Amino acid sequence: MEDKHKSEKEKMLSNEPYLAYDRELAEMHLKARNLFHDFNSSSPEKTKKRKNIIESLFGSIGSNFEIKPPFYCDYGCHIFAGDNLYINYDCIILDCNTVHFGNNVLLGPRVQIYTAYHPLNPIDRFKIGDNVWIGGAAIVCQGVSIAENTTIGAGSVVTRNIPANVFAAGNPCKVIKQI
Repeated sequence: MEDKHKSEKEKMLSNEPYLAYDRELAEMHLKARNLFHDFNSSSPEKTKKRKNIIESLFGSIGSNFEIKPPFYCDYGCHIFAGDNLYINYDCIILDCNTVHFGNNVLLGPRVQIYTAYHPLNPIDRFKIGDNVWIGGAAIVCQGVSIAENTTIGAGSVVTRNIPANVFAAGNPCKVIKQI
């Protein structure tokens, strides 16, 4: 049931219908856009500048990370990452809800992660465990968790939770074998 006393941000993070053009959300979105614009337009040798921008953009990030531009997100502040995160070129994270990356997570080029709520039954938040690799151009949909030590094949569309210690691929993504 919708709480009329919640802010639009609180509604968004609770998977309730919300107004994306709310002033607070619009300001957060503009801040993120300015940060990832600076990130994406920085010269290749400006690695320290890009790291500082990501540290300002994300909710939290561990040590030893690399994110290749271009990178896009909605707010950034809802993205939380452990150590040793690698995100290849052209990643899009629609973080209208929280995204949690464990340690040693690798994302191939053009990975897309969607947490945006649409008027369906509420789904749990998004989580990626430790030691996960997601192949290029994979799409990870709202409410999905990917457990530790798992590899997702390139081009997969992940619509449901994926267990630990497996290789999963396809559309829809399904377990291919234990690893």
